[in-house]
Amino acid sequence: MIRVLVWNEFYHEKNHEKVREVYPNGIHNAIADFLRCDDITVRTATLDDENCGITKEVLDETDVLIWWGHMKHGEVSSEATELVKQAVLDGMGAVFLHSAHHSKPFRALLGTNCNLTWRESGDSEVLWVTEPAHPITQGIDRFFTLPNEETYGEPFTIPTPDKILFLGSYSGGEAFRSGCLFERGNGKIFYFQPGHETFPTFYDKNVQTVIRNAVRYLAPTCRVHVDCPHVRLISSDKPYVI
Repeated sequence: MIRVLVWNEFYHEKNHEKVREVYPNGIHNAIADFLRCDDITVRTATLDDENCGITKEVLDETDVLIWWGHMKHGEVSSEATELVKQAVLDGMGAVFLHSAHHSKPFRALLGTNCNLTWRESGDSEVLWVTEPAHPITQGIDRFFTLPNEETYGEPFTIPTPDKILFLGSYSGGEAFRSGCLFERGNGKIFYFQPGHETFPTFYDKNVQTVIRNAVRYLAPTCRVHVDCPHVRLISSDKPYVI
């Protein structure tokens, strides 16, 4: 079984009626509902939980973390941020959705401010598959269309991705690297742009397929913590660690 933790700040759904109408049980539960299946088990956590629901014990029992955040990035503790960062470096997979590009863990792992341009005008978006043979894009045609999404645009100040799996093009003219893969330490990261809180994006079957594929691709076969030990010169078949 692949063990998934879906994290959501869970602010908009409690404070904005328009969002509550779309996701009455929270974005985290909407994602958890379509992920649960024979090979995936799911737990959820929110900003309201103790230490944001992020502890070493929780992450030790998580194969893939899915993160959605927007207005409350600053309220995520430094401790939780460091725990997520170290878990990914040790091998845990991580999916960062939509405005999680500005989340503390994503920025800590990528090392840049991850800024972009944006506009809330309900533009339609076409997501083009750039790597049709990749496991994350399986089950998706050459492209799929979302009737409405928040518009994100370049420049997107991230490090050069290891792979770009989706390019987004909007009816307003913008283009965006909408699906990006990164490796950090022993872990893999997938950034996926769709998921604005006022649109029913996470009910879209193509979006669900991509996230489900990403969970299976990012799940580690093993997790290894790599230290920085001082070792003596090898004088036998094994080094002597000080």
